[in-house]
Amino acid sequence: MPFAPLQNDTFLRACRRQATPWTPVWLMRQAGRYLPEYVATRAKAGSFMGLATNVDYATEVTLQPLDRFAQLDASILFSDILTVPDAMGLGLSFEAGEGPRFARPVRNEAEVAALQVPDMDKLRYVFDAVTSIRRALNGRVPLIGFAGSPWTLACYMVEGAGSSDYRRVKTMLYSRPDLMHRILAVNADAVAAYLNAQIDAGAQAVMVFDSWGGVLSDDAFRHFSLAYTARVLAQLRPHGADGQDVPRIVFTKGGGLWLDAMRTLDCQVLGVDWTVNLARARQAVAEGDADTAKALQGNIDPNVLFAPPARIEAEVARVLGDFGAPHTDVHASGPTHIFNLGHGISQFTPPEHVAALLNAVRSQSKALRGISL
Repeated sequence: MPFAPLQNDTFLRACRRQATPWTPVWLMRQAGRYLPEYVATRAKAGSFMGLATNVDYATEVTLQPLDRFAQLDASILFSDILTVPDAMGLGLSFEAGEGPRFARPVRNEAEVAALQVPDMDKLRYVFDAVTSIRRALNGRVPLIGFAGSPWTLACYMVEGAGSSDYRRVKTMLYSRPDLMHRILAVNADAVAAYLNAQIDAGAQAVMVFDSWGGVLSDDAFRHFSLAYTARVLAQLRPHGADGQDVPRIVFTKGGGLWLDAMRTLDCQVLGVDWTVNLARARQAVAEGDADTAKALQGNIDPNVLFAPPARIEAEVARVLGDFGAPHTDVHASGPTHIFNLGHGISQFTPPEHVAALLNAVRSQSKALRGISL
């Protein structure tokens, strides 16, 4: 059954560096614990994995922010970056107050040698959710699929959980780089297969989250993160089942130092965190040669959302102002901006403050283009 025609393509147009009537906006982790309706659905599911592996629940929570906030210009699949290593047999669980944990981390030569790209049928619940969400959206906005970067997945796989110092994974990186390269190669091929399956299932854009790339030294980032993100991108299908192109987004938290290097990535959009000045990022990656120029995504500090609405509106104006004059020539490509947070939204965020942010982005970005409200 074909999917419904898209009613709001603003996000995809911005990904393609085409002019848009307003700056499109979506939020990382927009379906999450800050929404009471999400909390209620998660309680019914019994656990995070119970939520993520149930197609109906995953569809329900993906659409919840769209039902509440009409100004969102994209949806993102509700899932987790660690589903891929879980399918490799590492035994993922989420303990209350502790975050994700693997029962069988990868720390020695034999464990590394045993790693392989998982059978994608083990992740069928994700692909079924993509198709279900795409149909439930009924063309309202595009659907973004996603995966963790090879390096970010490796951090969790070696550490066994989140980390404050990345001691185990960096010890392997420096003392046994051969083992680290083996993990990253398997991860890259697994992530590429995973994203391609999401594209086949109906994802209209895909995003690679390099959440921990910024913890690396300059040389290590280039060899152990950037190179393997490039390996993922090189394998991705450029078009979806409907024949439309599928933009790729790469987000590296703490990656502002490497924008020049990331310009060469085979993607259409670079996401930046709140430490990056958008004017400098625009100059570095969004201007110039159209073959390598990127759209920019970001980058307001998520903690701005705890400030009063008037302050949120002022910070929206600052971010839009930092990016600068929007591209308005409908007959040519040019610098474009997708408004987002510099990282995921906090579970403690007041929903009414999210509404204030989204209203401000829509109204202010229209005004910048001279469009009457």
